[in-house]
Amino acid sequence: MGKDIVSALRPAFVLTLLFALLLGIAYPLALTGVGQLLFPWQANGSLIRDAKGEVVGSGLLAQGFSGARYFHPRPSAAGKGYDALASAGSNLGPASQALADRVKADVAAVSPAPGQSVPADLVTASASGLDPHISPEAAFFQIPRVAKARGWPEARLRAIVGHATEHPLLGFLGEERVNVLLLNRQLDAESAQSAP
Repeated sequence: MGKDIVSALRPAFVLTLLFALLLGIAYPLALTGVGQLLFPWQANGSLIRDAKGEVVGSGLLAQGFSGARYFHPRPSAAGKGYDALASAGSNLGPASQALADRVKADVAAVSPAPGQSVPADLVTASASGLDPHISPEAAFFQIPRVAKARGWPEARLRAIVGHATEHPLLGFLGEERVNVLLLNRQLDAESAQSAP
């Protein structure tokens, strides 16, 4: 009887071990290898580095920019703001008074003139709270503030935003968008080039 149980369980143990090795080790290693070979930038987190080679951020995660010299991202509901360890939306629904109050305060803070229309993505958080992109309209809306703070003509910033605008994949998948971190890095690079 004991031999029957052992002979019956042996294929189950062998198959469990085989699939654990195959799906737990070989398959992840193969996918990692393919990712590193074909898409190394994406596979390593789309890390953005400064001139010294130090990581300053990721092209996939928003960072908080609050100075007038920079374009601002969407508000973040992730933790205490832009916390990648607490990625989540606020889960506040359209009937939530807390959401209405926060959006009203954000509109008042962002709008240069009372009653001026503000792009929705400047006052509403994304589902993850870490969306690194804003719409081109949201970027163009911020140009007067950034131009004034940097002492640059608005036309120069319009050209920079136009150049930084990413278009839909294959012309129809997704929407036009601007990566705020990359845009602000471009502003700093141009400031450094024009400095005496």
